[in-house]
Amino acid sequence: MSQSIDVITPDTLTQELAAIQQTGSKRIALLGSRHVPIMHQHLIEMMSYALVLGGNRLVTSGATGTNSAAIKGAMRADSNLLTVILPQSLERQPWESKEQLKQVIHLVEHSENDHLSLGEASALCNREIVSRCQQLICFAFHDSHTLLQTCEEAEEQRKLVTLFYFD
Repeated sequence: MSQSIDVITPDTLTQELAAIQQTGSKRIALLGSRHVPIMHQHLIEMMSYALVLGGNRLVTSGATGTNSAAIKGAMRADSNLLTVILPQSLERQPWESKEQLKQVIHLVEHSENDHLSLGEASALCNREIVSRCQQLICFAFHDSHTLLQTCEEAEEQRKLVTLFYFD
């Protein structure tokens, strides 16, 4: 198994220094895979809880797994600081997500994308989520193409990106 080595550029260092020095709240996007072990879901939930408790606004999508855990933690901390953007209408969401999503105060549906495949709608949704944030935290597998593309696009927009791999 080959490992890649991250090259740290002056731009990256400047971004990270600015993020560390920022004392106010941030808009943080938290995205990730649907297929997440339970233990990882608990860690993601605790992370989102802590981020929102710290006054940060959290933006995520409505899928099971990572996003569901992020929603659960944020709702526990302060539901007003959570925005969930769905790739399609609420009706198109998995049944196991619908009850949780109905409780979200700031819920954005994209019923105009109901005719698209979930992959296409998710890519559009992720772009919108990234456009609304200052920082992206992403949990993915090495073959999570849509999520990895989202991370690349966020980096191109000079967003601070933290990417965790499950594998």
